[in-house]
Amino acid sequence: MKRQIHLVAFMQAQNCTTIPAAWRHPDARPDFTSAAYYQHLAQILEHGRFDVAFFDDRLAMPDMYTGDHAHTVEHGIRAVKMDAATVMMAMGLGCKHLGLGATYSTTYFQPFHVARLFQTVDLMLGGRAAWNVVTSVNDNEAKNMGLEGVIAHDNRYDMADDFMEAVLGHWDSWDDDAIILDKEKGLFARPGSVRRIDHKGNYFQTRGPFTVPRSPQGRPVIMQAGASGRGQKFAARWGELLFTAPPHLPAATAAYNNLKSAAEANGRDPNSMKIAALGFPVAAATKTEAEDKRALYDTLPNEIDQLSLLSEALNYDFGKKGLDEPFTDAEMAGVSGMQTMRDRVVQAGYPNPTPRDFMEVTQRGRLNHAWVGGPKEIADIMEEWFTTPACDGFVIGPSWLPGSFEDFVTHVVPELQRRGLYRKEYSGSTLRDHLGLPKASIGDWKL
Repeated sequence: MKRQIHLVAFMQAQNCTTIPAAWRHPDARPDFTSAAYYQHLAQILEHGRFDVAFFDDRLAMPDMYTGDHAHTVEHGIRAVKMDAATVMMAMGLGCKHLGLGATYSTTYFQPFHVARLFQTVDLMLGGRAAWNVVTSVNDNEAKNMGLEGVIAHDNRYDMADDFMEAVLGHWDSWDDDAIILDKEKGLFARPGSVRRIDHKGNYFQTRGPFTVPRSPQGRPVIMQAGASGRGQKFAARWGELLFTAPPHLPAATAAYNNLKSAAEANGRDPNSMKIAALGFPVAAATKTEAEDKRALYDTLPNEIDQLSLLSEALNYDFGKKGLDEPFTDAEMAGVSGMQTMRDRVVQAGYPNPTPRDFMEVTQRGRLNHAWVGGPKEIADIMEEWFTTPACDGFVIGPSWLPGSFEDFVTHVVPELQRRGLYRKEYSGSTLRDHLGLPKASIGDWKL
């Protein structure tokens, strides 16, 4: 079968998209705390034959900037943050085919809890669930979870490796044919087909037996977006659907090749890993109309949006610095959050950047690296990236909702289908079917 593009919708269970100004858009829906809002989005995405919609998450309201949350509440900078798995479940019950994923941290939860939650959701959705695996990055999340500060970067990933072994061990605890339901003989399930795991790792201990049977796809799909050196190593070992956020095609190609090679070095088939590159399309019937939409959106963000999100991502209070005051070497070394973001600013030619330099390079909180155009212009970009290849598909980031997804499905999807690059119908019922991945088998994750 001809290789085809996979599409992933980037979701947040909050008052805005990844871009805080989204709620300020004049056509943004205000009912973002309702099930109807997310089910409407599910129907749009399913009409566009998206593989999966997944929810990003954080465990704290942004209040690193100036050490106060007042600016967050006033400006609506991700001020509302609901539980991603609960919203995912509500959204999934409003559609039949779309895969649904949610982010849960390995830093603050227990493996048994996460294993049970996602396997239950996978059963309820008929094999359409995914777990986006993250490690938590800033002190505010740690304080909400009873700690004083964030755990060191590489240690978080060491914990995450142990966490994954425990979760996958639980998911393998039931054989696919364990349940018999023989009412005449009184036999519910084969006792020998359900096992304890007695996991004793360096960070986690969990015994079992697990309490949730296998799903139609075996187990949830593992999603991951590790970007640092240690994060890429983690992603290459565990990830089945990976996300990259490269700023241009050469960087995307390099990231794609590096991740596929790393998977192979881990003894994995590189084709068992699908890599999706992040893009923010601003689509319309014509390029001129799309440019007008982009111009409107660019009037919405403000400096506080950027400074607040930079503080959260880098675990450093940007309110301590004047906008044009350089960071010292010691301050740069102390940045403990998303290290790839810090490194990108340095690599752009700012070894001692100012907050303004960080804002300019990262465009955090703004519509960055947008693809602005009509069907042809956006499809041309996607086709070039896909065929290079620099990705197996795309994470579609919306600038505002529901309009961004509506425009993409209306204008771009038919053009991709016309070119033979994208499905016209779903080929199966599970998320693994959508992604072209086989049903998960017991033990297939072990090195």
